Amino acid sequence: MNRTEMLQRLQAEPAAPGVLVIGGGASGLATAVEAAARGYQTVLVEQADFAQATSSRTTKLIHGGLRYLQQGRWSLVREALQERDSLLRNAPHRVHSLPFVLPVYAWWERLFYGTGLKLYDRLAGNRAVGRARFISPAETLVRVPTLNRTGLRGGILYHDGQFDDARLAITLAQTIADLNGIVANYVKVVSLLKNHGRIAGAVLRDLETGKEFEVHARVVVNATGVFSDQIRRLDDCAGPAVLALSQGAHIVLDKLFLPGDSALVVPRPADGRVFFAIPWHQHALIGTTDTAVSEPVLEPHPLQTEIDFLLAHAARYLNPAPAATDILSAFAGLRPLVKGPGGRKTSALSRRHEVMVSPSGLISLIGGKWTTSRLMAEETVDRAAAVGGLAARPSSTKSLRLHGWHEPDNDQWELAEYGSDAGEFVRHGEPGGNARLHPRLPYQAGQVTWAVRREMARTVEDVLSRRLRALPLDARAAMEMAPRVAEIMTAELGRDTPWATQQVSSFRELAQGYLFT
Repeated sequence: MNRTEMLQRLQAEPAAPGVLVIGGGASGLATAVEAAARGYQTVLVEQADFAQATSSRTTKLIHGGLRYLQQGRWSLVREALQERDSLLRNAPHRVHSLPFVLPVYAWWERLFYGTGLKLYDRLAGNRAVGRARFISPAETLVRVPTLNRTGLRGGILYHDGQFDDARLAITLAQTIADLNGIVANYVKVVSLLKNHGRIAGAVLRDLETGKEFEVHARVVVNATGVFSDQIRRLDDCAGPAVLALSQGAHIVLDKLFLPGDSALVVPRPADGRVFFAIPWHQHALIGTTDTAVSEPVLEPHPLQTEIDFLLAHAARYLNPAPAATDILSAFAGLRPLVKGPGGRKTSALSRRHEVMVSPSGLISLIGGKWTTSRLMAEETVDRAAAVGGLAARPSSTKSLRLHGWHEPDNDQWELAEYGSDAGEFVRHGEPGGNARLHPRLPYQAGQVTWAVRREMARTVEDVLSRRLRALPLDARAAMEMAPRVAEIMTAELGRDTPWATQQVSSFRELAQGYLFT
């Protein structure tokens, strides 16, 4: 997956693509995979890096949704659990089962939550990844050793899916390339092209060179997440906003705060939010919040009130209780929710998506989440094919193996997440080899080279935030890694010393926003 080659193809191929997808997050990447898998000529462009915004800042879960279960929206839960099963089969190197413990402190919780989680399994049917059961206080503490023991009556064990969001995004981009699609980051849509009032393509700008060029397409899909209203206004400057934005914040701690292999979930803390503590890359991920925000930004920051909320709830359930000085990294993402009637709170809005078609034929995919991104894409491409006059073709993505697929195993070595590409990584021996970039994190110098050559990484941030997950795991360690990463990238990209200096400076400034002490 080489950016230069992709842009050359994009500008050299005379035939207009069938589908132009704007947006390189979960919904855009899934839509482009769907379109390419049906055999449509497909182009995807992203104004920044793949999954740079919302899609790399999630709670790292592929799940049916306990909130929907509580609300009685069982069809949505069933739908999401079906998609969870597809991802577990199609990307076992990216998505895996994770045990969850719901602690029981009151007599009624065992019956109330136990019944709900039994229903959760029934809705999954034969796609359940593990049956819910009540566990004793002793087993509960074996699974979550740091859980508050006072008044503990046991727990309910169930299973759901976990993944690395940014890494799955790269896998989808690679899958698009495998399907002969064109995919490029740092390409911005400047304006939309129209022919007799109908959308016919877009004017694009390569943000690395400043060069602008036109791409014509039979149909254009706006899948830009929190920036969807901005693209819609390129089509209709007077169009109403349809998004309500919600911020979710997370903190990352040392694994000692959650030393087991099970996640902790508390579905009804004091204000009705769901509280998670999840093992992730040998760290503890704590989240999440639900705070309404007014405007989309590419790099949102956690609010002090959100940090205080997460620490306060962690203190209720974990012993020792983490303090602000224990936070290794803190990050936030914005959820693109479809506005509801009457100004409802964002926490009450559905995470379900909508596919909208403007009078000019612009397709906009609004809302949704990672778990159901494939299904969202299927519906979107169905509509896009009809609007663009493309030949009707059935979806094949429910059983499409994503790039790097390999048989699941118990291999825990550091390159296992590369799937079938891991063998090639080892055989060819990327420059830098297996030399560690930092003693606190498992990443190797050769992975930087691989990220540039094979995964379209263009900046130090691309590498340390999304190709490797150093920044969201340990911001200080990431800052210390930046000069070495810049040195490797300078050689690979043919840059100069001032570029490397600027990259390190910019990254360190960015990383400061992930620190709270």
